[in-house]
Amino acid sequence: MRLNFNFAKGVFLIGILAIAGLSSCSLLGIGGGGEGGDAGQVRDGIPGREGWAMVNPYGMVPIPAGTFHMGQTDEDPASTQINFNKQVTIGQFFMDDTEITNNEYRQFVYYMRDKLAAIMGPLPYDQQLRALVDAKIDTTTWGMYPDTTVWVRDFSHHMGDPIQDYYFWHPGYDDYPVVGVTWEQANMFSNWRTLYWNEFRKYNADPVMPNFRLPSEAEWEYASRGGRDMAKYPWGGPYIRNSLGCMLANFKPGRGNFYDDGYAYTSPIRAFFPNDYGIYDMSGNVAEWCLDEFNSASVPTVWDLNPQFLVNKAIPSHPNFDPNYVSKKVIRGGSWKDIAYYLQTGTRTYEYRDSARAYIGFRNAMTHLGRSSGFEF
Repeated sequence: MRLNFNFAKGVFLIGILAIAGLSSCSLLGIGGGGEGGDAGQVRDGIPGREGWAMVNPYGMVPIPAGTFHMGQTDEDPASTQINFNKQVTIGQFFMDDTEITNNEYRQFVYYMRDKLAAIMGPLPYDQQLRALVDAKIDTTTWGMYPDTTVWVRDFSHHMGDPIQDYYFWHPGYDDYPVVGVTWEQANMFSNWRTLYWNEFRKYNADPVMPNFRLPSEAEWEYASRGGRDMAKYPWGGPYIRNSLGCMLANFKPGRGNFYDDGYAYTSPIRAFFPNDYGIYDMSGNVAEWCLDEFNSASVPTVWDLNPQFLVNKAIPSHPNFDPNYVSKKVIRGGSWKDIAYYLQTGTRTYEYRDSARAYIGFRNAMTHLGRSSGFEF
């Protein structure tokens, strides 16, 4: 029978160490057991390790682990057959309670702008990229600004100039969700947010925290339901108005009707009630980027524990990476310009990862390390 090479190598190494330990003059300079005061026993591993406590990141809510039925929660009128129900388990994680706002994204833009300005100094424009390369700064940060022209470009014969001019820059829109960012820019923000916090924690001699990232499609759907399995909408019920006739989300309720919910375009964060996990705007306002590649047949393909669908040629670190392949990424939740069908927790759709839209934003998630105490939920 053929032994696994790594297993055989490990057995061989352990044998060498055992023989060395029998000699009074250790072959490898390794003394006998008990030299560390542990009486030759494995006692709690390496001493002096720093302690660890999972911190609830600012602006995030904890999502408990659980099992739910992922997939469509109502009829499939388009007969897409791309989201059959499947029972899956999701590990605990954190998620932003709101979508990333213009002002939050502006903090990232200004930070990067100032860092780049410090590197480039008074250099002429034709030397600026060279300076970035020499300083080992990823030149893709050059494209960190949101594309404000989406307000004109996405809709034909539409007077989008005023909102194009003011939406990202004017303080009147500080608390509105950022749009016009690609999937790649959303990941750029997530990476910066991780480094920004962990640099502060290192300065204070605290252990680093897990990465901020986009949520997987399964995490997004699980969080959107707020603990209500098979809920059609984040608020639970099958209706899009409450008992007083008020809209429960920002969307397009009818042909030519954008204003019944009180907002013609996007709405400020927290303008509508949160779901039972305390998360706002999981349906409507802006659709949200997810980590996963979109594939109409991915549901039966992925595992039933923390499922995620990726394509190897879209992963830069993979040997089969293809730089010319433009992947489709999952977006969820529907937006201010979508009908109620796209607001359903089980509706899937997509956009190309390098495309920016006036109706797509994002929020971050973070993996919870270790078992929860249960007190944060």
